[in-house]
Amino acid sequence: MMAQESVVYGCIRDVVFTADMEETRRRRENNRRVLLALPSIEGWPLLSREMFAVPPQALLVDDLHTDVVPFGSSYKGVEYEWEQWLVHFETLLRQMYWVSATVHLETEFNGTHTFVWQTDGECHEPHSGAMSMRCEWTREAAGF
Repeated sequence: MMAQESVVYGCIRDVVFTADMEETRRRRENNRRVLLALPSIEGWPLLSREMFAVPPQALLVDDLHTDVVPFGSSYKGVEYEWEQWLVHFETLLRQMYWVSATVHLETEFNGTHTFVWQTDGECHEPHSGAMSMRCEWTREAAGF
């Protein structure tokens, strides 16, 4: 029996304003700290710090800027642990500043699922409960 590979990828977005550089620095530093505190991939956790591209602490040059934290990993049949994966991801989101998060789950047998989290306000702040998730499922028909 062949292993069922699943691919998970997506991004977390946060909009920052350069008018308040201290607020921007604080938000970015919080998000970096949360991501860097994730366990190493060596222990085979569902979420690891190596799967996230932690954004640099670059200076902003525009009036409005979107920080994007891309991530991705392949798994062996993660859909069988998907509920647990979602719990870990939402725990991560609860600790971060963000305006939206998108996760794509591609599976060999169950098609592609897209999960989108949005905040109920302007942005999600750490440890606030104001977020909602929706899921979309697509599956391509086999060729005839």
